Amino acid sequence: MSWGNLLDWRGNKSNNISDKPRKRGLLGSWAAVTIVGLMILLAVSAAAQKKVLIVADGKEIGTRTFAGTVGGVLDVNKIVLLDSDEVVPSADTPLQSGMVVTVNRAFDVNVCMDGEVLPFRTQGLAVRDLLKQKGIELGPEDEVKPAGDTVVAQGMNIFVTRIHTETETKDAVLGFETKRKYTVDLPQGVTRIAEEGTAGTEQQTWNIRYSDGVEVERQLVASKTITPAVDEVILVGSGLVVSRGGEDIRYAEAVDMVSTAYTYMGNNTSSGVEPYYGAVAVDTSIIPLWTELYVEGYGYATALDRGSSIVGNRIDLFFETYDEALSWGVRDVRVYIID
Repeated sequence: MSWGNLLDWRGNKSNNISDKPRKRGLLGSWAAVTIVGLMILLAVSAAAQKKVLIVADGKEIGTRTFAGTVGGVLDVNKIVLLDSDEVVPSADTPLQSGMVVTVNRAFDVNVCMDGEVLPFRTQGLAVRDLLKQKGIELGPEDEVKPAGDTVVAQGMNIFVTRIHTETETKDAVLGFETKRKYTVDLPQGVTRIAEEGTAGTEQQTWNIRYSDGVEVERQLVASKTITPAVDEVILVGSGLVVSRGGEDIRYAEAVDMVSTAYTYMGNNTSSGVEPYYGAVAVDTSIIPLWTELYVEGYGYATALDRGSSIVGNRIDLFFETYDEALSWGVRDVRVYIID
């Protein structure tokens, strides 16, 4: 073969090749289009995602999300909301890029009432607001500890004590007293019932205070006698009689005393009575006020007064004038206790 023929053959081959479609170039074009499309899709996807910061449980979580609401981004990040937990903004708020979502966790408290311990989860409310929120009604006398304006805290125990007052009216027995009267008509030491004692009846009104159903206080607020009591009278034979001035004086006891005298100085007696002849001062631990007496040389008297210097078997006799008191002076006397 000559070089000329060979060249002609190469030329024909070259022409034949150049006349056919170039498949490799077409594939390259499709690949370029695909890559550009993916880049556009990624760009659109990146633009559709929202950048959000979640603050919860002491942590800050930065995230990108397609979620449409605050609740949605919490679900994606597996942040579970418990009873009374608070989300700011609220869970149904549309999510926006750059938003900060804060989860405020509730805490546990106990309300102790009516024999039960009731657990609750709550935010930092005042005690009274928590009870109202949980539908716990308080009576007008109920007691709450700690006080209603105290802010609740983790693990706090709140005690509600049910207090109420009831009024009770009932009849009560009135006891009678026993009085002893001395008489010379009976032998000494012999007794006889002169009048039987009879109990009376009294209507009483009580206020009764209950704490959690248990009575803690009872107060008498009113009383009215329905049937009065009758005192019992016992006669006691004394056999003790003394005759003075032609009169027999029956007495229960005779006591020897040292007597002094006083007159009116502008003050009433300890019993509140203005002094008069027959009013005497005694030691009331020995002779009670209003005891009837007979004092030898002085006459009938009543114990109406007392004094700091009248101690023991001492008696101070009242006289109308200073001269009479001075004349009496100090002398020993026998005092007969009549009653």
